[in-house]
Amino acid sequence: MPREIIQTEETLIIETPERVPLEFALASIGNRFLAVAIDHFIQYLSIFLIAWFAISLAGTSWSQIVDAPDQVLTEMPKWTIAILIVVLFLVFAGYFIAFEWLWNGQTPGKRLLKLRVIRDDGRPLTLWEAIARNLLRIGDAVPGFIIPVYSVGLIVIFLSGRDQRLGDIFAGTVVIRERTDEAPTFAETFSTRVTDVAFTRVQKITGIKANVSLLTDREVEVVETFLRRRWDLTERQRSWMAWRIALPIMYKLKPSYNSEDFSYEGFLEEILHSFHAKQRFLN
Repeated sequence: MPREIIQTEETLIIETPERVPLEFALASIGNRFLAVAIDHFIQYLSIFLIAWFAISLAGTSWSQIVDAPDQVLTEMPKWTIAILIVVLFLVFAGYFIAFEWLWNGQTPGKRLLKLRVIRDDGRPLTLWEAIARNLLRIGDAVPGFIIPVYSVGLIVIFLSGRDQRLGDIFAGTVVIRERTDEAPTFAETFSTRVTDVAFTRVQKITGIKANVSLLTDREVEVVETFLRRRWDLTERQRSWMAWRIALPIMYKLKPSYNSEDFSYEGFLEEILHSFHAKQRFLN
């Protein structure tokens, strides 16, 4: 897909196939630090609670652990220790991967700070990017490991033109702030009743293949209502809203398409027509 990426100091501008620029506010170091601090607090609290639960099952008190940790580990059943190690490793290594994959580029900390990880072409994060960027978190956290310091990550962010740490550079991702002033809210956009022009195609028909039966009625309703009301938006608002609605749907359906002819609005048109064609067939 032809696109031009223009970088300013705090804004990443991606030109869509319709040649309309989408502006993404890059997350500041302060916001990212607060988000990751919240995530690590949740992560280590979870580890503590899991360890406490496992130790309680083994019939060991915390006073015994403090007084004679070596003896406690020796006396604990081997299967308990093995399960504990596996579970703690999964929580430590998989926390960020799981949340960013399941929450479409967000963790609890990022959600609270209104941050999101996306690909540097504006598309939603995939499982591969979630794994790649977080496996390199160990390198970014140097010199800390058990208690991450992120000295390397901070240095790389300062040197990067897109505020990317090592994991972001390797995975081709950026962290953005979700700005509410870029387009009207869903409620504002969908508040007025209009004649149904949702099925009018204005974008080039492309060969998008996706299992639209995975969509819920609510998701289809949002797509349909946007396509009705798009004429009331400015060109920039329309492109932004199309991207914002298409992002979670693309993440959910994992569609295949020809990137040369792709557009977010055309994707939504294709999804709506495919969904209703499938419904007519089933009925």
